[in-house]
Amino acid sequence: MPGTDPILLDEISLLLVWTAVAIYVLAFIAYAIDLARRSDLAVKAKDAVVARELVTAGGGGVLTADRGGVASGSSVAKPRYVWARIGTALTAMGFAFHLVATVLRGIAAERVPWSNMYEFALTGLLIIVGVYLAVLPKFDLRFLGSLITGMAIVMLGGATLAYHVDVVPLADPLKSVWLVIHVFVAILATALFALAFGLSVVQLMQSRRERKLVGAPVDATPRRSFLRTLPSSDDLESLAYRFAIVGFIFWTFTLIAGAIWANDAWGRFWGFDTKEVWTFVIWVLYAGYIHARATRGWRGTRSAWLSIIGFTAVLFNFTIVNVFFKGLHAYSGLTE
Repeated sequence: MPGTDPILLDEISLLLVWTAVAIYVLAFIAYAIDLARRSDLAVKAKDAVVARELVTAGGGGVLTADRGGVASGSSVAKPRYVWARIGTALTAMGFAFHLVATVLRGIAAERVPWSNMYEFALTGLLIIVGVYLAVLPKFDLRFLGSLITGMAIVMLGGATLAYHVDVVPLADPLKSVWLVIHVFVAILATALFALAFGLSVVQLMQSRRERKLVGAPVDATPRRSFLRTLPSSDDLESLAYRFAIVGFIFWTFTLIAGAIWANDAWGRFWGFDTKEVWTFVIWVLYAGYIHARATRGWRGTRSAWLSIIGFTAVLFNFTIVNVFFKGLHAYSGLTE
């Protein structure tokens, strides 16, 4: 953009990044309070229903209670999770600052802002938070708010401290339309894998709770936990699987687009470069996860662990591979 100072724009972008991190911290706190209060709110809502039905029955009716302490056949009023709403509002506010910071970095560089590790982290976490906010109207995933904002705080703050570099011209192999297509699709796939990862972590926790309830006395008072307000482990697993499938489709395109770009840049589709190998390893892990769950009956705990291992490989590919393994994809921007 003519007449703009790249250094000044980058400084403003950095200020907005730290503002976004601060707001994400507040959102994380609000989500944490929500999780701490969820069980009590659910109990109060259920007690209100039981009391209302007792009044309706005139005190003479017989009500049978289920394991959660709710009268059978009653319709439980949905608790209002105010702190979750506050957390979501703050997350949206942080996302707005994050978005402007990313756009300003792109304007300062006069290109798309994902050509080095700092910019990839900046844009990648923006997309992760954006996808989380975008799916909330359809899927109430506010119970993942602490995980998503926590990831944004740690990774965005860490990347800014460790990976930030001044704006520099693109390396020759990066001067391609594939920089826009290949990397953006990879970021989108990573965002979907992140949601699947979060759901799989909660699934393991919920599954453990459900196993403890099996065989417990019917009249035993359930231990209060925010997990009792969340979907069942089976429902969490199904949702994680759906996000992983869509992410896998985007990652497959990433692998194919990367091969085409490699042929344009270096004259070969595949060269066993470290980055190429790890991209394929991630593809194999998620392909195995999808195949095992769909055809081999690998459900429950084993399915969740495959999802978690897959996302761990994604994080390893971004951090360890980019920093410690040299190759044709060494575009971290960090000085030797």
